[in-house]
Amino acid sequence: MDTGEAFDYIIVGSGATGCVLVNRLSANSDVKVLLLEAGGSDKDPNIENLTGFINLWGTEKDWQFLTEPQQGLKGRQIMISQGKVIGGSTSINAMMYVRGNRRNYDLWESLGNEGWGYEKVLPYFKKSEKYEEGASVFHGDQGPLSVRKCPDLTSVAEAFIEACVELGYGGEDWDFNGSQQENGASVMQFNMTADNQRASSASAFLTPILDRPNLKTKTYAQVTRVLFEDNRAIGVEYVWEGKTHQVRAEREVIISAGAFLSPKLLMLSGIGPAEHLRTQGISVLVDLPGVGQNLQDHLRLQVIYKSKRELPVPTLLCETALFTATRPGIPPNLQLNFSAGVPNLTPAEYPFEGPFSIFVPILVQPQSRGVVKLRSNNPLDAPIIDPQYLSADIDRQTYEQGIRICREIANTKAFADFNNGEVAPGIEANLEEYIRQYADTIWHPVGTCRMGYDSYGVVDAELRVHGVEGLRVADASIMPYVTSGNTCAACVMIGEKLSDIITAEDK
Repeated sequence: MDTGEAFDYIIVGSGATGCVLVNRLSANSDVKVLLLEAGGSDKDPNIENLTGFINLWGTEKDWQFLTEPQQGLKGRQIMISQGKVIGGSTSINAMMYVRGNRRNYDLWESLGNEGWGYEKVLPYFKKSEKYEEGASVFHGDQGPLSVRKCPDLTSVAEAFIEACVELGYGGEDWDFNGSQQENGASVMQFNMTADNQRASSASAFLTPILDRPNLKTKTYAQVTRVLFEDNRAIGVEYVWEGKTHQVRAEREVIISAGAFLSPKLLMLSGIGPAEHLRTQGISVLVDLPGVGQNLQDHLRLQVIYKSKRELPVPTLLCETALFTATRPGIPPNLQLNFSAGVPNLTPAEYPFEGPFSIFVPILVQPQSRGVVKLRSNNPLDAPIIDPQYLSADIDRQTYEQGIRICREIANTKAFADFNNGEVAPGIEANLEEYIRQYADTIWHPVGTCRMGYDSYGVVDAELRVHGVEGLRVADASIMPYVTSGNTCAACVMIGEKLSDIITAEDK
């Protein structure tokens, strides 16, 4: 190992969870923290304003992960954008703040993950939050992370809520992050400041504390493996400015690199399915079959209607949303986002002129499961990503029901002034064909280092990697099941909860 400065904690990745960990752990001036980020600075006008982030998709600030050909999507390869920049994906995402459903977390806890039930995690959501409407049983207003409702609804978005109420859903002042998520239509909540700037994990948790003398941040530093003495993690190896470096962690290494790169880094370090590691020429430190398994992601689809009225281009990509379940007794499996038309986000095969509105049914409790594997033992190679989208036929059936719900909303009296006909998929369309041709990811991969104690568990309830010491994983990859909604809020919560766990252990 290189001689030089050592740190108490090394945190790999500056995304939604990593920035929280850096902030909370470095608050103790006796603790030295190193943050390693593979991307560069987030000081970019495209990141700082509300709409410019779209311009960063497919650029150097995006890992540009490409899936294997997806049989369930007619052999298409799908681009899954993930932030390669300070702030991670919170610097290039649409800022939607959705915690998920209380039953998501109760399910996590029921698997043996003590402390992860809804009532136990709610305080951590509140701790991070600065909610514009003030504190309540379900919201906090003293945290670093600004949360606001969409500030300027278009008339068609207001009609969407009225149409949902007409169909029997809740609507007036509904808060999907409050007492009940499901069966209510509400204004979307966003991580944005009072002056309409992006509230990324970096701007909320990292930027304000960069001057702490016990914190060091290194950008363009891609970690290639965790270093061990016997079964204890003692540091990491990383590539910076074309050279390989090593740095020591006196207490712990915490991997917060996301659902693709966290399992990749574990496998490169000898932790994962033994047979797969051997085929890549990697010595097996711990045989953990669950590493890279259990990949889940949210698929989106677009259902588009012409409008009878002229509509302004909305400020944000989503104005309102409905959460509902297509089967009884389950958490919401459909998130239906809605807004006036957004240019350049409609299928190219459906050109049309005039104003339009977009319903976006999102499959938020998919039953399909995929896998992440090493492409080679070269740490700079992208991993093999195979989500196996729509491999479970019930996911396709759920989508067909989602399209029907969109049509029910569009055909209400409340929506009549805006419904000038269905453009896509079209009333006569074959729904299965449309779904398989146009379903796409909304970039919420999770589950590949899942928390649990069965043969496929990777981390325990304190997020410690099974079979080794001094190593944790903390990001979307630890989720046993994906949440019913955008995953960023849950990742911030994971950072808050783990920070408290570590702080309590250090006392």
